[in-house]
Amino acid sequence: MHAILQTQPGDADTLYLGSVERPQAGPGQLLVKVNAAGVNRADIVQREGRYPPPPGASSILGLELAGVVVEAGDGCRFRAGDAVFGLVGGGAYAEYALLDDALAIAKPAWLSWAEAASLPEAWLTAILNLIDVGQLKAGESFLVHAGASGVGAAAIQLAKQLGARVFASAGSASKLAYCRRLGADEVFNYKEQSAFGQWIKERGGVDLVLDPIGASHIDENITALRRDGRLVVIGVMGGSNGQLNLGQLLMKRLRVQGSTLRSQPLEVKAQLTQRLSERLDDFRSGRLRFTLDSRFDIADVAAAHRHMESNANLGKIVLEWPAA
Repeated sequence: MHAILQTQPGDADTLYLGSVERPQAGPGQLLVKVNAAGVNRADIVQREGRYPPPPGASSILGLELAGVVVEAGDGCRFRAGDAVFGLVGGGAYAEYALLDDALAIAKPAWLSWAEAASLPEAWLTAILNLIDVGQLKAGESFLVHAGASGVGAAAIQLAKQLGARVFASAGSASKLAYCRRLGADEVFNYKEQSAFGQWIKERGGVDLVLDPIGASHIDENITALRRDGRLVVIGVMGGSNGQLNLGQLLMKRLRVQGSTLRSQPLEVKAQLTQRLSERLDDFRSGRLRFTLDSRFDIADVAAAHRHMESNANLGKIVLEWPAA
């Protein structure tokens, strides 16, 4: 089969379209003919050699896909010919990929392949970290950084659906406008307003921060948080080594927690998958919006990665295989 491979860890130009052996479905697994695959920041970090796949996962890039089942292992709900989408531990940048049956969602006819592939990683991350880890409740205030990213765009919408007041940061006027269109109540440009903590504090503070940036934002996040607030760190784009003000942590009774989706047990991912599937009607009705920024042919994967690295995207980037 064809797949996106690498000559060596490095920049986007190390990626190329090559050939590898097609995997076979084992018990509880689906072999899917991939029509579309989502691009995520984790793919870039893995491409650079800084984020190895978990044990047992494919070394091929790609964490989410949409396609047609061609082979189903023992004990699976889905059968050959079924249209599905879902989260994978790796391997989505390939012509065929393995998808755990427990993580597969039936793709309705009204949902395009690209739209389906844009959903799992962003929305499962948002559900996990806002509801389960962050315990966001109606009437609370919430801050998400990188609000125009795939995860950020999902988090804004989910927080509003939960009844929260939403603050969002982004790095350009167009991205701030995008966050507002998705429902953000207050927005700020982190490039122009580095001391955002006091600014948010003057507006009442927040109860939960979802942060993919890390060290460079730690002090301001702590300032922005109300007493008994929660900081959930899901990435370290701004560095992994920072000083935490333990005095503020104690006085405010704050909770700081790291969280990743990829390392969660299959059972947890399966529960999150079910909860996403229950929200599909909200996308069909327009209560939730797809956040599909752009679509690239699979052969243009390097351009897709460079587009994400330039921070130009508003929402999700998707790779597509040409129609047979």
